[in-house]
Amino acid sequence: MRSERGLDWVSFLLADVQSGVGPFLAIYLWSSQHWDATHIGVIMTIAGAATVAARAPAGALVDWTRGKRGLIAAGALLVAAGTAALGLFPYFWPAAAAQTIIGACDAVFPPAIAAISLGVVGRALFAERVGRNEAFNHAGNVVTAIAAGLAGWLIAPVAVLWLVVLLACASAFALVMIDASEIDHRAARGLADGDDDPDDGARPSGLRVIFESRPLLIFTAAITLFHFANAAMLPLVGERLSEGREQTGSLFMAACIIAAQAVMIPMAALVGAKADRWGRKPLLLAGFAVLPIRGLLYTFFDDPAYLVSIQLLDGVGAGLFGALFFIVIDDLTEGTGHYSLALGASGACWGAGAALSNVVAGALVDAAGFNVAFLFLSGVAALAFLLLWLGMPESAKPARSAA
Repeated sequence: MRSERGLDWVSFLLADVQSGVGPFLAIYLWSSQHWDATHIGVIMTIAGAATVAARAPAGALVDWTRGKRGLIAAGALLVAAGTAALGLFPYFWPAAAAQTIIGACDAVFPPAIAAISLGVVGRALFAERVGRNEAFNHAGNVVTAIAAGLAGWLIAPVAVLWLVVLLACASAFALVMIDASEIDHRAARGLADGDDDPDDGARPSGLRVIFESRPLLIFTAAITLFHFANAAMLPLVGERLSEGREQTGSLFMAACIIAAQAVMIPMAALVGAKADRWGRKPLLLAGFAVLPIRGLLYTFFDDPAYLVSIQLLDGVGAGLFGALFFIVIDDLTEGTGHYSLALGASGACWGAGAALSNVVAGALVDAAGFNVAFLFLSGVAALAFLLLWLGMPESAKPARSAA
């Protein structure tokens, strides 16, 4: 289908647009603008806080609107404008405003792409489609990281920002490949034929559906701890790698991203191929288990090659979680009509954890050094694994698990 090819391209091009400039921003502010770790953590937390505040409303908007493609296009163009402002005005308050815009737009992309995917292929093929989306997304991250690393090395760290501007504009144009007539908007909300529409009063409100689901609450708590532990690790590695290596900092960060994303591609494909057969929980546990190990390993050596190699573990954890998040939420909200709202609300919680991670880790680095920060994050990751293991049931329906 033409729309599925369009989803491939949008997932590929939105790879770095979804998170704005990501860890490259930390390198740019640290090495070129000479910001300290605390202020970098604050400015990255602002983007995370904006994402958290916008996620639930963005999810509700995606459930409500038929203009899902337009939402993604508008968000991508606003990210382009905000990223350009970061390059032109690298001062605290302009950067804070730009990060607010970027963070709010980031709340729109995941639920809109997931909803379009669900509306195009239906629930039976959704796990496979999500795996494909994530594989293309990670492939886009690899290509972008190579280009960004070379641009930061050969030109200047600020060139990475302009690359994101270009990709954001390209992703907006790629949306025309998705045929709006091929999107089943009832299916995109998590409804099947014959299901009552919750908006007519026959079903509980969206927030009530979310708060009355114990598995969804446990899952949300576990992934919030996971992202609190995970979010600051790569920016901290970037800061450590760029110490005394201003011109090559972006190149080392590109190597970290490439190492992780190269592993994420087969991990996402594995989810698409096996999540229905093996179930969701074994794959989730595998992804959660590598994070505390990764945080601990960062404390052993400062050698750039060693630090880059550890990023292979990030590829396992993030690659499995990135695809399974959309599938598990679909399992837990089937028939409610509030799929995107649940994505947004759950995403807001782990986004809050991720946002807080940067500022806490930055303060720990300034107060006690990088190793203390990595050990603290590793401990939180171990708690996330235990909560998922002991408290979260398998979410796949028996018929789907046996597929």
